[in-house]
Amino acid sequence: MSDALVPPDGPVGAQPETPVCARHSDRPTRLRCTRCDRPACPDCLRDASVGMQCADCVNEGARTVRRARTSAGAEVSNGRPIITQVMIALNVLAYVVTVVQSGSPMNNSRSDLFLSTSLIPDLTANGEWWRVVTSGFMHFGLIHLALNMAALFVVGPIVEQELGRLRYSAVYFLSLLGGSAAAFYFGTVCQQLAGASGAVFGLMGALLIVFKRQKRDISTIVVIVGINLVSNLFTNASLLGHLGGFVIGGLLTLAMVKAPQKNRTTYQVAAVVAAALLLVGMFVLRYYELDTALERVVEYARTCGPN
Repeated sequence: MSDALVPPDGPVGAQPETPVCARHSDRPTRLRCTRCDRPACPDCLRDASVGMQCADCVNEGARTVRRARTSAGAEVSNGRPIITQVMIALNVLAYVVTVVQSGSPMNNSRSDLFLSTSLIPDLTANGEWWRVVTSGFMHFGLIHLALNMAALFVVGPIVEQELGRLRYSAVYFLSLLGGSAAAFYFGTVCQQLAGASGAVFGLMGALLIVFKRQKRDISTIVVIVGINLVSNLFTNASLLGHLGGFVIGGLLTLAMVKAPQKNRTTYQVAAVVAAALLLVGMFVLRYYELDTALERVVEYARTCGPN
């Protein structure tokens, strides 16, 4: 055996131990991240503007980069239109339940669920206020459902991407309530109303504002809305409900996209609150009007009726 001294770094000519990936201890690698200089295997490296960076550095850089935003303040994203899909699913589910109860896909309005949730102003004013919301998920037959869901499927994702999920939800439900409020306030007390048309027309109004803001052609939207509104004059569809939803959806979206970048959220919340208060005011005023009219009828029957 030789007594020659061995260098502290190992025998002359020996290869140093190969480093392992910082994220995978079982993967030897000679590659390194150009940002943090840590060893990284090929699966953990990403193309960067300069060299290759590990996944950790890429994620850290993404958090510090300011993401692009839409005119309403939502982050630009190509994600799935979750809210639109949920609304379509709820409408379809409600329709299926009414079909099962009634035993008919076209005369489902006879079902117990439909009768207890559609908007009938007289019953609503007597305390059944849930109808102003639930009526937006009921439909008179398969064709009514298909037309509304087709429009929601086309228009919804565009508006949801521009507004973001939270703002989009506010526009959807306030448009739904806007249609109910218009029919309740201006319509007759015995009419039966149902359908997502108020919400859908609200989204059409929102899309009109979004396209106008983006300086895109709005002629197609105007024609579609115009045809639908005119067709209401020759069908049993509620013109008041459609107009109410369209006006609320359009005005609320206008307030959202016009809000100044500074304190944008505050302005948008104020717009939502103002729209909600307006609709509540319409419901309250109509309620007292109907209540007063009923009292007058009762008083007349008591004092002027046959003895």
